[in-house]
Amino acid sequence: MDLKDKVVVVTGASRGLGKAIAATLITKGSKVVVSSQSGDELGQMAAEIKAVAVAADVTSKVAIQNLADQVIEKFGRIDIWINNAGIDAPSSSIENLDIARLHAMLEVNLFGVIYGSQSALVQMKTQHYGMIVNIISRSSLAGRPETAGYSASKWAERGFTESLRLAAKPYNIEVMAVYPAGIKTDLFGRNKPADYDTYMEPQYVADKIVENIEKGTSEEELLIEK
Repeated sequence: MDLKDKVVVVTGASRGLGKAIAATLITKGSKVVVSSQSGDELGQMAAEIKAVAVAADVTSKVAIQNLADQVIEKFGRIDIWINNAGIDAPSSSIENLDIARLHAMLEVNLFGVIYGSQSALVQMKTQHYGMIVNIISRSSLAGRPETAGYSASKWAERGFTESLRLAAKPYNIEVMAVYPAGIKTDLFGRNKPADYDTYMEPQYVADKIVENIEKGTSEEELLIEK
């Protein structure tokens, strides 16, 4: 796919992997709309890379639909929608899971992806083409007892993504699932894993994702490791 002039939406884009993806797409000539809940930080980042900023909370269906509406009003279409926003939780035993944090993770990691995919799908069906990219995690491919809540949110996202792909295929809409290993981002806050220094740089992962989008036939399931 030639990314020049493609209209691309990236959620969770104010920092980390989302910022790296957006910046890489800009270098390819794409028209990038970046979004996150943090308006001030997002605006500064967008000005830095020359993207369009639209603040939106991915846990709000109304806010995400408003994001899509603004993109369509400005550009008339959505070529690619990248659901990147996500949150984590500190490692813990299953019996000590922070249930409030688990609810928050499901709101962002699962429902945020559902809302973004719904808004993108509606528009892309009218266009008869498009691509939805869901940044999931390698944690959705195997059980992880020390991070069971996070894994659960990502397994749910993976199941939704596989179903979305089947629903979108008749409309010439591609759905890509990305499964990165550990990435050095602010996702962990102060609760960095002991092996954090061995994690991948966001730019490395962003390059792999954009390279896959550019392929003539993109891999539907992209596992990214060192």
